[in-house]
Amino acid sequence: MTLFITVVGALNEGFVQTLALFAVTLLGALPLGLVVSFGSMSRFTPLRWLTRTVIWVIRGTPLMLQLYIIFFIPGMVLPSGNPWPAGTTGRFMAAAVAFVINYSCYFAEIYRGGIQGVPVGQQEAGMVLGMTRSQIFFKVTLLQMVKRVVPPMSNEIITLVKDTSLAQVISIQEVIWAGKAFLKSSHGYKGLLWPLFFTGVYYLVFNGGLTLLFGWVEKKLDYFK
Repeated sequence: MTLFITVVGALNEGFVQTLALFAVTLLGALPLGLVVSFGSMSRFTPLRWLTRTVIWVIRGTPLMLQLYIIFFIPGMVLPSGNPWPAGTTGRFMAAAVAFVINYSCYFAEIYRGGIQGVPVGQQEAGMVLGMTRSQIFFKVTLLQMVKRVVPPMSNEIITLVKDTSLAQVISIQEVIWAGKAFLKSSHGYKGLLWPLFFTGVYYLVFNGGLTLLFGWVEKKLDYFK
C-alpha cells in the first residue's frame, strides 16, 4: 500500500506538468491558429505563400525534432547564448513555445477548412443587407465555422494530451517521465515497470473527460442544423 501511494504521488506531480503544458498550449495555439489561418487565406500572395510554407514545414516534421531545435539551436546561434532560463522553467518555456507553434499550424488548417466551408452565398447575403465585413465574419461565418471545426479540433486536442509525453526528450518531468523514473531509481524503489504502464490510466481518464465535454459542446451547437 505504501508503494502504491508513493507511485501515485509521484505520478500526480508529473501529471501536473502534463496539464500545465496542455493548458498553455491551448491558450496559445487556439488564437494563434486563427491568426495563421488568416495569413494562409490572405489575398496578399507573398504572405499567403510564406504562411503556407511555414505550415508545411511544421506539419511535415516531427514535433520531437522541433523540440530539440527550439531548445538547443538558439543557444548555438545567438551571441547572448541560450535565451531559456536555467532549470525546469527554461525547459518548460521551450517546450511550450514548440507546442504552441506546432499546434497553431494544425489548428490553422482546421480553421481554414471551417471558414471556407461556409457557403459564399451567406456572405453575399450579408453584404446585400448592408453588413460590414467584420459583422459578416463574426455574426455569420465565425458562428458556423465553430460548428464545423469542433469534431476535428477535438481530435487534435486529444492528440495534444498524448503528445505532451514528447516533452520528456528535453527533460520535462511529465507523467511518463515520472513513471519511467521507477525503472531506474525513484523514491527508494528501482526496477518497477508497472508505474510506467499505470500512466495510461491518467491519459484514459483525462481524454475520457475531454470526449464527454466535446460531445456536450457538439449537442449545444446542434441549432445550426
